[in-house]
Parts: sequence; structure tokens; C-alpha cells
Amino acid sequence: MEVMIDANFGMALGPSSGETLLEFSDSAVRKLKELQEEEQNPNLMLRVSVYGGGCSGFQYTFSLDEEVKPVDKTVEKDGVTLVIDQMSYQYLAGSEVDYTEGLEGAMFVVNNPNATSTCGCGASFSV
Repeated sequence: MEVMIDANFGMALGPSSGETLLEFSDSAVRKLKELQEEEQNPNLMLRVSVYGGGCSGFQYTFSLDEEVKPVDKTVEKDGVTLVIDQMSYQYLAGSEVDYTEGLEGAMFVVNNPNATSTCGCGASFSV
């Protein structure tokens, strides 16, 4: 499922525009639903942000949030919501937010085609 959001907060995106969309994977949706059930709060949303720092220049952070700010962008899929702030979105356009479980642990991750390099754990990147 592709979700339409706008990359420049005003320019519409979609398959006909030729622009790349932000995706929210099925496994990330399932995990967010599990977290909502555990917390007994169907209003919880996953917020993904990009901050300066980390070993590669920028780092991803994930948090649970109940509030969407006026400048936030949202991606809704199967009844759950991913929230991205305006500054972070410019680094995330074209990415996929996923949830993985492996030897490094269970975590939300960003598969970001804009990243020119990443650290070993995938938590930080450079563009």
C-alpha cells in the first residue's frame, strides 16, 4: 500500500507525480498495534524523527506519541498512524519505516535510500 503525503509540504505526491512516497511496512503496523494493545491506548502513534548526531552525522529516533502538531505529516495504514515532523521529513522522503527482530534485538528501523552511508547498527546515517 502506498500512502500519499507531500514532500515539500505543499507539493502533492502520488504515483502520477513521479515522486517517491514514504512507506510504513506491515510488520511496523503490526508492532504498533501490539504496543497500542499493551498500553491499552488506541491513540498511540509512532513518531519518527531525525536529529544531528550519531556516528554517521544524523540519527533516527522513535517514540510513541498521542499528539499530532500542526506542521507534522502523518501516514495512516490499517488503523495506525506514523507521525513525522517537518524537518525530519526532508531526510525521510522515499524511505520505509519497518520493524525487525534479529540478533541485534527487536526495533523499528528506517530503510532510507537517501542515506549515502550508515553506521553498523543502522541507527545513524549521512546524506
